[in-house]
Amino acid sequence: MHNAHPLRIFWFSGLLTLLLAAVVGYYDGLVGLWIFAILVVLEVTLSFDNAVVNSKVLATMSRFWQTLFLTVGIFIAVFVVRFLLPIFIVQIAGGLGFMEVVNLALNDADAYGEVLYEAAPMIDAFGGAFLLMVALSYFLDRDKEVHWLKKIEPTLAKAGQFDNMRVALMLTLAAVLYFTVGDKYQEVVLVSAVLGILLHLALGLLASFFVKHEQHDEEARKKAGNIKVKTGMAAFASFMYLEVLDASFSFDGVIGAFAITSSILLIIAGLGVGAIWVRSMTVYLLRAGTLAKYRYLEHGAHWAILALGSVMMVKIYGVHLPEWLIGGLGLVFVVTAVISSIIEKRRMDSRAIAKKA
Repeated sequence: MHNAHPLRIFWFSGLLTLLLAAVVGYYDGLVGLWIFAILVVLEVTLSFDNAVVNSKVLATMSRFWQTLFLTVGIFIAVFVVRFLLPIFIVQIAGGLGFMEVVNLALNDADAYGEVLYEAAPMIDAFGGAFLLMVALSYFLDRDKEVHWLKKIEPTLAKAGQFDNMRVALMLTLAAVLYFTVGDKYQEVVLVSAVLGILLHLALGLLASFFVKHEQHDEEARKKAGNIKVKTGMAAFASFMYLEVLDASFSFDGVIGAFAITSSILLIIAGLGVGAIWVRSMTVYLLRAGTLAKYRYLEHGAHWAILALGSVMMVKIYGVHLPEWLIGGLGLVFVVTAVISSIIEKRRMDSRAIAKKA
C-alpha cells in the first residue's frame, strides 16, 4: 500500500529525533547526546511488543477510534506518562510541589541535584524493586518457550512453576535491604521497595482485566461471525485497554531512565521521542501488516531491565557508576540480542531451505 511506505510513516519521528538531538547536543554536549540516544533506544525496545499488540487491536476499531488513539493517545503517552510521571516521582520523593520540581530542574541544577541526592534511596529502592519485578516476571515464566541464553533462561523458566516465586524473592530482598542499609534509611528503603513490588502487581492486575475484556469481545465477535469494526462503548473499552497497556509498558522505561540519568529534561526528551517511534511502528503495522520482529529482542530488553534494576539497588549502598556506562550496559544487551536474532533467523531460513531440497 502506498500509504504504508516507511518514509510516509516514520518521517515525523525521524525529524523530531534530529531536532531534539540537536538541542540536547547543544546544551549537554556529547555525553548528553549519548544518554538521549540510549533513552530513545530503551523506550523503543521496551515498548516494541506494545506496537504489535496495539496494531492488532486497532485493526478491529473504526477509523475514528484509530485516529483518536494515534492523536489523543500520543498526548497521553508522551505528556501524561513520559512528561508528568518523572516529575511526580521526584515530587513525591523530595516532598516538593509540582512547580518547585519543574523550576529547580530548569533553573537551579545544584538545588535540584541536592533534592535528588536526599531522595535517592527512596527512588532507587522503589525503582529497583519495580524493575526487578518486571524482569523476574518475564524470566520466571513456566510457559516461556523461546530462550536466548540457553544455560540460564530455561532454569529460570522452570523455577516459575512455583507460585509467587518472584514475590517471595523480592520481599526477601526488601528484608535484606532493611537490615543492611544505614539506620537513617532503613524504613524508607523498606517501604519504597514494597511499594515498587505492589505497583507492579497492581499494573499487572489492571492490564489483565482489560486483556480479558478484549479477548472475550474478540471471541464473541468470532462466534457471531461479526467482522465489523468496533464503535461506541466497545471501541472505547479497547481504547482504554490500549492506554492502560501503554502505561504499563512505559512505566518500566521511566523508572529505568532514572537508573541512567537524574536529568528530568533528558528523560522527557528521550522517552518522549521513543514513544513517538513506537506509535509510528503501530501505524506501520496497522497499514502494512508486517514488521520484522527479532526473536531475542524482548529477551535482551529484559536482561537490560534486570541490569538497571540491580544498578539502582547497588546505588543504595553508595556505589555510583558513570551514567554513560550504565546506559551502555543496557545497550549491550539489546544490541547483542539483535545480532543473535539475525544469526538465528539465518539459521532457521537455511534449515527451511534444506528441508525443501
